[in-house]
Amino acid sequence: MDRPSYAEKSSVRSLGATAFADGCFFAVWAPEAESVCVHLFDKQDRELSCFALAEKNDGVWSGFRHGVKAGTCYALETRGKDDPEQGAYFRAGRYLVDPYAKVLSRPFSFDRTLYEHNSAAFIPKAVIQSASDDFDWDGVHKPFLSKSNLIVYELNVKSFSQLCPFVPPSMRGKFLALTCEEVIDHLKNLGVTAVQLNPVAAAMSEPELVDRGLSNLWGYNPVCFMAPDPRFAVRPFAVKDEFRTMVRELHRHGIAVILDVVFNHTAEGGADGPVLCYKGLDCKNYYAFGKSEQGADYTDFLNVTGCGNSFNTDSFVGLNLVIDSLRYWTEIMGVDGFRFDLCVTLCRESHKNNSFEFESKAGFLKCCLSDKSLAKTVMIAEPWDIGKDGYHLGRFPLGWLEQNDLFRDTVRRFWRGDEATLGDFATRLMGSRDVFLKNHRSALSSLNYVTYHDGFTLEDLVSYSRKYNANNGKDNEDGSIENYSCNCGIEGQSSDPKINSVRAQLKRNLIATLFLSQGTPHFLAGDEFSRTQLGNNNAFCQDNEISYLKWDYDKKNKDFIEFIKRCTKLRASSTLLSEINLGDDNYHVNSHTSTVLWFSPDGSPMTSERWNNPKQKTLLVYADCTCPDHSEYCCILINNTDAEQLFKLPAPALHRHWSACLDTVIPDGKPQHTTSTEKEYRCRPFSITVLVATDNEASVPLSKHLSKSAGRKYSSHH
Repeated sequence: MDRPSYAEKSSVRSLGATAFADGCFFAVWAPEAESVCVHLFDKQDRELSCFALAEKNDGVWSGFRHGVKAGTCYALETRGKDDPEQGAYFRAGRYLVDPYAKVLSRPFSFDRTLYEHNSAAFIPKAVIQSASDDFDWDGVHKPFLSKSNLIVYELNVKSFSQLCPFVPPSMRGKFLALTCEEVIDHLKNLGVTAVQLNPVAAAMSEPELVDRGLSNLWGYNPVCFMAPDPRFAVRPFAVKDEFRTMVRELHRHGIAVILDVVFNHTAEGGADGPVLCYKGLDCKNYYAFGKSEQGADYTDFLNVTGCGNSFNTDSFVGLNLVIDSLRYWTEIMGVDGFRFDLCVTLCRESHKNNSFEFESKAGFLKCCLSDKSLAKTVMIAEPWDIGKDGYHLGRFPLGWLEQNDLFRDTVRRFWRGDEATLGDFATRLMGSRDVFLKNHRSALSSLNYVTYHDGFTLEDLVSYSRKYNANNGKDNEDGSIENYSCNCGIEGQSSDPKINSVRAQLKRNLIATLFLSQGTPHFLAGDEFSRTQLGNNNAFCQDNEISYLKWDYDKKNKDFIEFIKRCTKLRASSTLLSEINLGDDNYHVNSHTSTVLWFSPDGSPMTSERWNNPKQKTLLVYADCTCPDHSEYCCILINNTDAEQLFKLPAPALHRHWSACLDTVIPDGKPQHTTSTEKEYRCRPFSITVLVATDNEASVPLSKHLSKSAGRKYSSHH
């Protein structure tokens, strides 16, 4: 066979390095550089040779180097004007990492002396990959993931597995930890259908953080968008295949993999930040800048992220890199979805009026929806950033999920005991249809959560009334001030059995609300083990036991795990809980239709007066669904008072009786007794009880034979 021509090789991949049998093709975007050099290294980081890329076409420098094989390492050097005020960061002797790197030789580690005096030793090297990709997926395919059965479990690879006794020591804190049988069994036992990994792309700790003797555990400070961070690999040069091994084994057990991706900023920071990659190639287009009367002000890095810079997806080079990265993770690395950190930044555009404003039809969103690979993936937006007009919950496209902070705050406030929250609580319970409107968005668009990686853990949410972030080195000024938390009577950890009992029940109420609510549930790794960060609500820089999960299967935690398992099983078995259809919603494809009715404890329908009574904290929610081959009936009793509450139950459907299947008073959630012919149910203080009617195809739903005044049908506003 004839050797491929230069043109054929250059068409294989527009940017990056691609190895062939006889050499390697390099292509680098650096339109204003005067020259681009490639430095080759061996695996011991010894420089082998250097050569300049000879061709420049349409801003891309390219060249083919005979004899260079896959596995060889390289760094880039751009030469030309070094004038940051003009957006130019070209400097001879300064080494850069390729933004299209797929594997790095080692993790980034900021060292100020090396950075300033020995760039070759400081910068990790990109590892050349073969044009062919022969990973053995062993016949395992991506799991079928219906959004109605999506239960997302968020974890940090290191903190999740660093102390896990089931993981061999060499694999702790690594991708391969998630392949261990006991770890996967734990996930399956919880009912998890997808793991959401904190960022795993190559990142670097912030220089000011390193100066304080700390490091960025969470990874929200990226450099290379496509390269998995070598710190998660047992063998750094094998990080790509170790990542895919993890994906394959999770897929083998029906668990999808969602990546938390950070495209809104990079570790290069603002004007005074390090030059690692993008600044040294095309700072003007990779980042967004302020404007003066004379045009762009390249000393004014727009910062709507709080991290020093804002990545510019309104430029074609920035957008291409982001979309190429998403395709790579989807098609080559096998992932099933993405959660976009500060997603509003990716949708800010300046081409219309130079104002860098959010655009609901941004090019980034259009690309995600039109790409065949990406259109099939789970897309989760964090629908805000910290810039002007940065909050856009409910404004993302059809099919996207959005982190619903209204759910988080309302549920926390209601169970904390805040007055005048019942109506809002009911709205969150039914999918936040005041935000995700019927006939416009599915209720599943609401990603519901009570804890996330940032903020209190579930244990700390019920143990601390304020944050304790002094260990972060910023005088406790970082982290959210308002957490809608409570300490249940004693601040911090307690050995008082009564206090701990109250806290445990409050946690069960929060978790039960999460899984009983319409929308997509998300919960945080370690909450099942009562993980505490000792009141730190911004533990991103605590790469230590403050953040690490302690796999403690004591009686208390075993009960709580069983409780979570009962909740996820109840949700998985219920059409009502996973995706209710009220009959007039065009965004449901299931065939059943449902009715939701609201009652006071005395059995009378909720009225506007009761919804607006600030002291009303009790509620009975009745729901049913019917279709030719399925019928289901459910009552949710909510008593957020300090006294037992006797609920008058609606008459069950014909030939049915109510049975309790979940009670948050009980440590494992399994009710101690069920009802049969009783017309009332006594609900304990500060608790939720779920009643279901036994299945009988001949029965008729309650909504069919109740009078029109028997209950108020659900609406989005109360």
